[in-house]
Amino acid sequence: MPSPIGHALAGFATAWAADLVPGDRASRIPPATASLYVRAGNGLTLTCAALAMAPDLDLLMAGHRTLTHSIGATFFVALFAAAIAVSVRRPVLRVALTCAAAYASHLLLDWLGADSSRPYGLRALWPFSDTYYISGLDIFRQTARRYITTPTVIGQNLLAVAQEIAILGPIAIALWLVRVKALARLAAEMSGGDHPTQ
Repeated sequence: MPSPIGHALAGFATAWAADLVPGDRASRIPPATASLYVRAGNGLTLTCAALAMAPDLDLLMAGHRTLTHSIGATFFVALFAAAIAVSVRRPVLRVALTCAAAYASHLLLDWLGADSSRPYGLRALWPFSDTYYISGLDIFRQTARRYITTPTVIGQNLLAVAQEIAILGPIAIALWLVRVKALARLAAEMSGGDHPTQ
């Protein structure tokens, strides 16, 4: 299963991809003079990265890759995000779906990853099914979470992280660049000019 770094990259990519979907994006358009944090999407983008890593919090409990790695948990995240969006006056459907998609990206990456622990895969369709699912494609390497200070495990994990960055990094960068251009164009349209507002 992928590392937290791979999952965080997927969360960033999900947030930036969501900004490309037509609809109410006005709250996500930063001024040209804004900090990098604000231009990157501020709190929602960081929340998406955290949500993409969150399912692995079940490592602290018994039952890894069960309830937190499911569409049931994804639905709960969507409901919680919608409630938060209402309280902070943000577009409810957009925020809920973006957060749910970021959380679901974890499930997708785990499903595409190598897994050497029984039962293989994750209970992706809980509460509708207790069956474990895995693609068998092994696009992402297995990361070790035990004996992490031994040279063998350090090497294994570094190789896995390097592979995740090589696969997900270009996707995240491309989405960032397209997002910056799309939001600049939208800001120019909203200001009625040909160029982004300064």
